[in-house]
Amino acid sequence: MSCYVYAPHGAGAIAAASRRMCVRVKNIDPLWVAHHAAFVLQTSFNDARLRELFAPDVVLVPVPGSVPAREGRSSALHLARALESLGLGMRVWPGLRREFAVRKSATAPSAARPSVREHYESFVVAVPDQPLPRILLIDDVITKGRTALAAAARLRTALPCTDIRAFALIRTLGFADHLERLTAWCHGVVRWAGGDARREP
Repeated sequence: MSCYVYAPHGAGAIAAASRRMCVRVKNIDPLWVAHHAAFVLQTSFNDARLRELFAPDVVLVPVPGSVPAREGRSSALHLARALESLGLGMRVWPGLRREFAVRKSATAPSAARPSVREHYESFVVAVPDQPLPRILLIDDVITKGRTALAAAARLRTALPCTDIRAFALIRTLGFADHLERLTAWCHGVVRWAGGDARREP
């Protein structure tokens, strides 16, 4: 599930605003991260599926960035903490980490972006201090879905009895020429198809 959209190549004021929003979130602007988390909370009051996604027993797991991050320098971690502070989910568990770096998808040509397997092999999972019946992966931006799919697969290998879902604040619309609005809630799925991730929608 995601709530905002981002058009990296779109024209017009709203597409430009989406790029500024993306930069602010990636740069961990505390005011904007808090603002976006509050919007998620507000929307959950009227969206039963979103409310169920952030149920009180759900553990929030930030999706690591492309490189092993210094403590506290992950935008997904800051987003997860902001959501937790508003009562969305039970707690944050940063038990998924990047053991070695992969190429950053946002700046790599399409053919050179890391595969699902590369992401999967770069992740490691810590041993949780207690059982985790339900996990919600938290990411700042989802593009094709390779990172999210690999993160879920790695967690599934380590925690086979855990229910694993994902939430991304921003959904990339790579081929959009323009945007009508920044907010566009989406309940979707990322599938393994043809040897790659496929995000629908």
